[in-house]
Amino acid sequence: MKKDTTTYINEHTEKEIKAQPRLWNETFSLLMNTKADIALFLSPILQQKDLRIILTGAGSSAFVGEVAQGTIQQQTNIPTQLVATTDLVTHPEAFFLKQRPTLLISFARSGNSPESLEAASLLDEHCDSAYHLIITCNPEGKLANFDTKNPLYSIQLPEETNDKSLAMTSSFTAMLLTALLVFDIDNIESKKQAVSDMVNLGEELIKAEDIFKEVTQRDFERVVFLGSGPMLGIARECHLKLQELTDGQVICKHDSFLGFRHGPRAVVNANTLVVYLFSNDPHVFKYEKDLAEDIARDPRKIQSVTIGDEPKLNLANSKAIETSHYYHLGNLHTVPTTMVGQLLGLHKSLALGLDPDNPSVSGAINRVVQGVTIYKRAQK
Repeated sequence: MKKDTTTYINEHTEKEIKAQPRLWNETFSLLMNTKADIALFLSPILQQKDLRIILTGAGSSAFVGEVAQGTIQQQTNIPTQLVATTDLVTHPEAFFLKQRPTLLISFARSGNSPESLEAASLLDEHCDSAYHLIITCNPEGKLANFDTKNPLYSIQLPEETNDKSLAMTSSFTAMLLTALLVFDIDNIESKKQAVSDMVNLGEELIKAEDIFKEVTQRDFERVVFLGSGPMLGIARECHLKLQELTDGQVICKHDSFLGFRHGPRAVVNANTLVVYLFSNDPHVFKYEKDLAEDIARDPRKIQSVTIGDEPKLNLANSKAIETSHYYHLGNLHTVPTTMVGQLLGLHKSLALGLDPDNPSVSGAINRVVQGVTIYKRAQK
């Protein structure tokens, strides 16, 4: 029998991006069905005196925590900090406090990254009162089956969220949605309409695909994503997504709107695309609008893409992605807005002749990180 040597281009990535609205509904249903168990686990922990919450993960999984940090802190009124596993592994003593009860929330697509497992182990070693909440897309992963003597609860998301492509897409948004809902689990029924509107926003972005295709046919060598507050984490994730999917041929940056003025704006040249991920908070939008209008006056005619501008802006050399569900979603709007980076990355990858499923021609990056050796520190 002749061996099949067919090369499949974009077999998974596009499907996984476009499946997200459906998977958000499935994730919401899963949380609804398990809310009693989740509440039973979390309620006594959240009542612990002097409790700290640390959100962790590597790469995109860490960015989930960056986006969700403020919401979780507001929902719990407990100090909440993002610390990537890549920092916890090398410097646990800088983040763990032995006598402070600590809830570690670990985000992981595969749950097989060496740093994820080591970070969980280090929590047990460094904290007298340690608690684990694991949010993962892979029930067979090592993290989902982490062995600990301390209290642990594992939320295992729908199987389809465990993306097969290199870039995290549905895994990122499903974990983020979970993080934004799980600490207000007693009131999850009241979020049903907001989740429905969030799904509609995702579907609107998919329907705007022609805009993404048209933008990615343009000649640009750099892309800057700007966001404020929780949207800064989305800007970081969009930055990574476009850079990963183009194998670094397009260099990306991210920053806050206000922070961008303080030096980083120097990166912008005539071949730069700026993507404005506007806030749905009218007060924050005032600051963002000022910068966008300033850049639009640049004589180099800087190209830009906007999402969420209200009231409407009239920016030169700009393409607006219009939506109708952006402004009453609170921080849930961060979930579908992630698709801006995904869709730009997908279509720029294809425009460059790459395979979005495996864009790394050199093999320098992989779906699950490779080459990491965990070293145990000598006991003092």
